[in-house]
Amino acid sequence: MTRDRTPSAQTIELLAALLSQRPEWRHGYDLSEQTGLASGTLYPMLMRLSDRGMLESKWEPSPHQGRPPRKLYRLNAAGATFARAHAKPRTATLRAQPVRS
Repeated sequence: MTRDRTPSAQTIELLAALLSQRPEWRHGYDLSEQTGLASGTLYPMLMRLSDRGMLESKWEPSPHQGRPPRKLYRLNAAGATFARAHAKPRTATLRAQPVRS
């Protein structure tokens, strides 16, 4: 039995980042840089989203000899639908400046 619960703020941030460049493949490092999530938070979330059928993933060989391959991620159709339902669109926030006389 699966539980329907509201995603955490960190998951919403990750979904928004993945949705912002869909259908591009993204490296975990790039997602970490964009969201500010630490690897210990990011990678378990990516694994959970993948286990729930919301992400596609694949391995990319490193262009540099001697370095390990890197894993790439992107939202699939189900993940994109879920992300649109939960992730708030990214908009610039403008703060009103006080009027000085």
